[in-house]
Amino acid sequence: MSKNLDTNLNTSLDEVIERTLADNRLVGTVVKVAVDGVLVYNGVAGFADRERNNPMQENALFRLASVSKPIVSTAALVLISQGRLQLDDRVDRWLPYFQPRLQNGEIAELTIRHLITHTAGLTYRFFQEENGSYHRAGVSDGMDQAGITLEENLRRIASVPLLYTPGTQWKYSIATDVLGAVIAKVTEMPLQEAVHSLVLKPLGMNDTGFTAIDPERLTTAYANDVPVPRPMHDPDSLAFVEGTAGFRLAPSRAFDESAFPSGGAGMVGSAHDFLQLLETLRKGGTPLLSERLVHEMTTNQIGDLPMAYWPGRGFGLGFTLLKDPVAAGTPESPGTWRMGGTYGHSWFVDPERKLSVVAFTNTALEGMSGQFTVDLCQAVYDGIKQ
Repeated sequence: MSKNLDTNLNTSLDEVIERTLADNRLVGTVVKVAVDGVLVYNGVAGFADRERNNPMQENALFRLASVSKPIVSTAALVLISQGRLQLDDRVDRWLPYFQPRLQNGEIAELTIRHLITHTAGLTYRFFQEENGSYHRAGVSDGMDQAGITLEENLRRIASVPLLYTPGTQWKYSIATDVLGAVIAKVTEMPLQEAVHSLVLKPLGMNDTGFTAIDPERLTTAYANDVPVPRPMHDPDSLAFVEGTAGFRLAPSRAFDESAFPSGGAGMVGSAHDFLQLLETLRKGGTPLLSERLVHEMTTNQIGDLPMAYWPGRGFGLGFTLLKDPVAAGTPESPGTWRMGGTYGHSWFVDPERKLSVVAFTNTALEGMSGQFTVDLCQAVYDGIKQ
């Protein structure tokens, strides 16, 4: 790695992070960039807890929200690699109580493939209008303190007709929570233990789980506000898209071992740990998965189905994949994997450039879909130009 690259990348990323903090759009962040397996940028800035004047630390823990999805999806693929689960297994083979119906009342033919590609006909409560069908059924999106079990939440989800016939549309959804219940059933252990056994322990992801392994290292959660981000209430609600119910969040869920394990939104971890997972997959999957299965995971599985909020992208087995950089308005290479998390995170892997980037923040929603994510991405590519 050239000294010039290191200098350019540090300058480019430092400027974006310092500007975003100065503009009061973020409170704190940990940003890690690896190129060809070498950590070339390790940025730690701002506050873990602004009110207590606690600076951000490199080993800070964050509520992962949807950053949980690639971890849990990987756990499912490990089971597939072991021959214990098949992508085309019907979900009700493993979860007989989970038999949602189509709009016409027929029981849907729902498979593991539909769940992991988000073509299952499900949605999220936060996408629906106020008092929508998931609200009326008491469905939890996995980020609030619902006081119910995972099985009970799935029963509530299954009580609502699917939005569409599985496989015919793509909609980001609570499907990974259902996938988590399948993993628990296949392994005959709680999801927390299954994910630890299948993914976290083999990769040494010791900071990651469904509750904070060290509460003192967990960052305070903030919400975008003017003039500065505000500490989140517990519980709290955040607007998402106009006309939708928005997010229902309970930051204290990260301490609650009795909260049901939400495979799609319920994990806690560090930037270092998550980079370890991304790099493992980018390098071919050893010791978790075969290169063949990683190739399938990172290949578009949904054809030309349109993806709301993600123009120019397709979807693999657990995350988005870039098809058209122009349509997406991004400097990323075609084939780049990317997603984020409500509590303030973004990440992407550009296999063509052998590049992995993790940007965790404690500020929803700026760190997930705000200008920071755009500026950060551009700064990475500006910094690695040879």
